[in-house]
Amino acid sequence: MADQNITITIAGRKYCLKASSPEKEEIIRKAADVVNNKISYYQKVFAGKSEADLLSFVALNECITNLTISKDKETMLSEVKALGEQLASYIENID
Repeated sequence: MADQNITITIAGRKYCLKASSPEKEEIIRKAADVVNNKISYYQKVFAGKSEADLLSFVALNECITNLTISKDKETMLSEVKALGEQLASYIENID
């Protein structure tokens, strides 16, 4: 499938992007909505801050979220591995 040109708006500015699939397009549009919603939130909380400051807050918030999810994922994968080893040991010792 050929890339599809899409236009999104972030902080009142339009950006032309390419989406490699309908699923990617949906993700891009949802991401733009999340960014715009967070900008609106920070505009209320930090009235008078510049657009650059607001975008910095959004970027920081998203980075914190992504790093937290990555850490949680690593912990869960480690726990799944340990449970798999326990299960294998249990099965070996059934006989």
